[in-house]
Amino acid sequence: MDPINIICGIVLIVSMASNLTGAKKGFKTSISQNKEKPKTYLQKYPMNISAIILIVVILGIFGIGTFDVGGNYMAYRLAGLGLFSLGSFLQIFSYKSLKNNYSQDVVILKEHKLVTDGIYKLVRHPQYFWQIISDLGVSIALVGFIALPLVVFIEIPLFYLRGRLEDKLLEKHFGDEFRKYKKKSGFFVPFIG
Repeated sequence: MDPINIICGIVLIVSMASNLTGAKKGFKTSISQNKEKPKTYLQKYPMNISAIILIVVILGIFGIGTFDVGGNYMAYRLAGLGLFSLGSFLQIFSYKSLKNNYSQDVVILKEHKLVTDGIYKLVRHPQYFWQIISDLGVSIALVGFIALPLVVFIEIPLFYLRGRLEDKLLEKHFGDEFRKYKKKSGFFVPFIG
């Protein structure tokens, strides 16, 4: 098996193990602690697409749905592996920074606090941004001809729309506090949006 694929598999296992605690917590909050939860396709579709991408990536680790490029494009594959590793770590860091405000759903919790420190001081939706970077990176590392179009044409637009929905919900709930925060922070990237 290709060494880059093996490393991608290891990073994926570590990332999934780290995300498990967030998934459990997110499931609990989706059941019991909601104050406001809009009914929209943006609650589940982005997460479902991410799950499909995960399955495609797992298949890609075993060479299914990827191009066999041999030793060609090694620099691109290594750069993709770096983006995947960095994106996975920072995506986990982003959701852990939310502490008790984390949920897998777009929701206002009963004890919701607006998080504006740490990575959230610069960016309102770092978790989505790093998920996208991670998925783009692993698609490049594996030379995945199925995963890459899914990320570019479906996941990115859905996460963008989901982030916009979260902004509207947070502005409705926090008012001026959120508007001031929005002026000082970027949407996905610091100082942009």
